Amino acid sequence: MEGGGARGCPALPLASGRSIPVLGLGTSHQGGYSHDAVVHALQKCGIRHIDTAKRYGCESLLQKAIKESDVKREDLWITTKLWHSDYGYENTKKACLESCERLGVEYLDLYLIHWPDAHVPGKSNREVRAETWGAMEELYEKGLCRSIGVSNFLISHLEQLKEDCVITPHVNQVEYHPFQRPQELVDYCRSRDIVFEGYCPLAKGEALTHPSIIQLAEKYGRTPAQICIRWSIQNGIVTIPKSTKAERIQENCKVFDFTIAEDDVEILNGMHDGRHHFLCFLGTFRHILPVWVELSHSIVIKFLLLAESSEYSGSFLKTAAEGRV
Repeated sequence: MEGGGARGCPALPLASGRSIPVLGLGTSHQGGYSHDAVVHALQKCGIRHIDTAKRYGCESLLQKAIKESDVKREDLWITTKLWHSDYGYENTKKACLESCERLGVEYLDLYLIHWPDAHVPGKSNREVRAETWGAMEELYEKGLCRSIGVSNFLISHLEQLKEDCVITPHVNQVEYHPFQRPQELVDYCRSRDIVFEGYCPLAKGEALTHPSIIQLAEKYGRTPAQICIRWSIQNGIVTIPKSTKAERIQENCKVFDFTIAEDDVEILNGMHDGRHHFLCFLGTFRHILPVWVELSHSIVIKFLLLAESSEYSGSFLKTAAEGRV
């Protein structure tokens, strides 16, 4: 391991009995994957936690990068996600096996339901989530998935899952950065032994130019990216930055040899304004955005939702809380 990298990266215990590294390397579609960067992250930066998804289309590419890195499978934490087109009991089990085959592994360390929405004709989203989670439980019990969880789930979805299923998700992966800190959801997850995992920790780059973050970076002799990642980790969040540049990955890993003072953590905490950088089907937005809402089992109405700049609010989420999505 060269240049410090992810040396000393701690792990958080999950209810599954496994421990997840608090820092991972994210991947994505639309130019969000680089073979050389992944190999560099594994060989030179000490990264052992890789986050991907079927939707990203790079599972088979990751197999090649992992093989080239010569890092042993047992030393890796591999997370992938189930896309909504594969929701449902039998489809989920089939999709998991296909992801394992593309990744070249016999098991997944963590398998996530990517989004709470399903839009299966004739069934409510809640029904489909319950069927899908039932398959996830089976995959977990058989050892194909050593931990299971969800992504982009709100409290209402987690409450429904608790009523409909047996095993509580081990992880909920949600957008998390200084401008989007859904503390109510974080607290809910922690109270139920669900580890909170955050993606988009740099707010798609917006955080890197914020004056207060730049000022803190200068104070600590760090980069704005390192301040954001360190802040997230200090808040107890498993943090998944993404980059396709070797030097940025190296930079993002160097966050375990300093601590942000509590007063400065509070400055960063206070930046929350509710903005999102990903199209959450059930998120809140600062702008008018087209949202598809299922109002019955068979009718979908497209309308414009003006959501307030607040934490998981808005009339659409009231519909979600009533269990109608």
